[in-house]
Formats: sequence, C-alpha cells, structure tokens
Amino acid sequence: MNIMPLSQAERSASGGFRVDISRGQRVGRVSSEWFSRPDDERYLNLPDLYDAVRSRAERAQARTVESRAIRVEASGDNPEHLTMTVPGRDGPIAPTHWSFGQLCTLVSAPTSYLRQLPAALSGINLQHGLLSHRSELLKTLEADNGRTELRAVTGPQYGRIWDHELVGAVMKIAGNGTGDSRWKVPGVLDWATMTHNPFVDVTKDTTTLYASDRDVFLFLVDDTNPIEAGRLPDGSPDLYFRGFYCWNSEVGSKTLGIASFYLRAVCMNRNLWGVENFEEITIRHSKFAVQRFAHEAAPGLTSFANSSPAPFVAGIKAARQRIVARTDED
Repeated sequence: MNIMPLSQAERSASGGFRVDISRGQRVGRVSSEWFSRPDDERYLNLPDLYDAVRSRAERAQARTVESRAIRVEASGDNPEHLTMTVPGRDGPIAPTHWSFGQLCTLVSAPTSYLRQLPAALSGINLQHGLLSHRSELLKTLEADNGRTELRAVTGPQYGRIWDHELVGAVMKIAGNGTGDSRWKVPGVLDWATMTHNPFVDVTKDTTTLYASDRDVFLFLVDDTNPIEAGRLPDGSPDLYFRGFYCWNSEVGSKTLGIASFYLRAVCMNRNLWGVENFEEITIRHSKFAVQRFAHEAAPGLTSFANSSPAPFVAGIKAARQRIVARTDED
C-alpha cells in the first residue's frame, strides 16, 4: 500500500494524476444533482452553505398541534392562496408548494386534484381531512421569511435532523471544503490525457455543494493524495482517491444518507468513474433518527475520513492475484 504525496505522483504534462477508468463502476448520482441545480442552490464553500441553512433553521419553529384545531381559509382563487390558522400563532401561515403536498398526503387527499380546484373547494377538502385525521396530531415547521410560511408538515413521530447539523459534521473533517483540509470539491478528468487534475477553481459550474429550500447535498474528495493499489498492465500505478457524498432534508423530502467509496476520477459533469468499495448508510427521519445520526452516521463519516486505506488496497491486490482461469476458453 502506498499513499503518494503530490510531488511524487506520476503525472502527465497537464499536471494531473494519470488514471485508468476502465476498471470499477460509473456512479451518476452526483451528476444528476449537478445537472438539476439552479445557480441559487450552488455554494462555493462549506461556511457559506452552513450559514445559509443555519440561518433558515434559526428562523423556523417546530411544533406539534392538533389537526382538528387547524383552520384552512381561501384568500384568492388558486390553491396557492390558501392560508391556515394554527393554534398558538396569531396570524395566518401560508403553505409552500412542498408542505401543501405533504398535508394532502397526510389527510389522504389527492394532491394533484386539489391543486386544480379553486382555492375555496380545495380548502374545504383539506379542512374535512384535518377534522377526520385519525392520528389527531401533526408536527409543523413554520418559518418567517417576510411572511409566515408552513415549510413542512409531518406526522408527530417525525425525527428532524437539521440540514446545518449534517453540514456542520462535514466541516469538522473538511474545513471550508475548498482546500484547507485534504477533503475538497473535486477536480476534473481531462479526457484527452486521461489525467485527473485536482486543482480546479471552485465556481458555480464546478461546485458540488448544494442546498435548496428542501434539502442539502455535498460531495467531497481527497484527490490530492492518491492511493496506489498495485500496477496496471503497462507498469504504471493504479491510482485511487477517497470520496464521499451525503444528503439530507429537514422538511421530509428525502432521508439522511452518507455514501463512501474509492474512485479514480470525476469528469466535468460530475460523473464518478472507476468507483470501488461503495458503501451507503441511510437514516429515515423516524422517532430515533437524531440519536442514530449522533451515534452512527456522524462518527462513521469521521471514521472513514481518518481511516487507513490498507484493507481496501489489500482487497484489490488479493482480487488481482486470484486465478480465474488458465486458458481463454476457461
């Protein structure tokens, strides 16, 4: 096993690490995020991302209320004009597009149909559902963004892990995510020379740090410290990098998850190439989600960040030494 410092790595004229992406798998999850995120959901460093999601959490209030006590009113013709009066709050609150869908699901109302109805009819249907809601309790997440919005509505057992808690856990091992630690926004594969250049300016086009009003997604690599796991047929080193991505939604649009792996390169559209040893953990936002994050997910991320690649390298070498067949026909 050999972790190669940058100055000793075998490089091409472009200054990157020569890689062989014919081995391993291609993983497109990060690329899907990269394609779908508008500019206002892209962040250039972890502190800016943390500040954004922390500030919205500080403006939010989570409460458990009786569903029968919620009153739905129409202030216009469209379902977007619905407002709700919730116990303990003086003024009305306006559901977001996301929370409106959550509310419909919780009371077993057809979301797409209610969106097409006039606001008054949509409100009547929702009110009926709330009055007959069998679980009797709902958990709301309300936020003041100039007007009071209902960001999320879930069942009473929902275990909320805040987006800033995940970003904060990543910052403990990755600093600003742009180079003050070994973990950073990845570089780019040069297809002409098949070299991975770790040093690329972090811009809106290259960043892999994302947050919307519904979720966060982060992808970082340790691509200035390649790991040599044996030699390729031409005698050059077979180089890997460590990487991980993680995601969360404090409003219930997805689970919390962390995926760790070894990879050989990241291309411009953020496909991962030559991926090996892919491992993933997901945590549903259930009653004990916060405890699982504190005692399982966050320590697991730190352990991977600080672990030795020796077991991975040993596994690669053992696989290559295994005789699969002795002839072409076999």
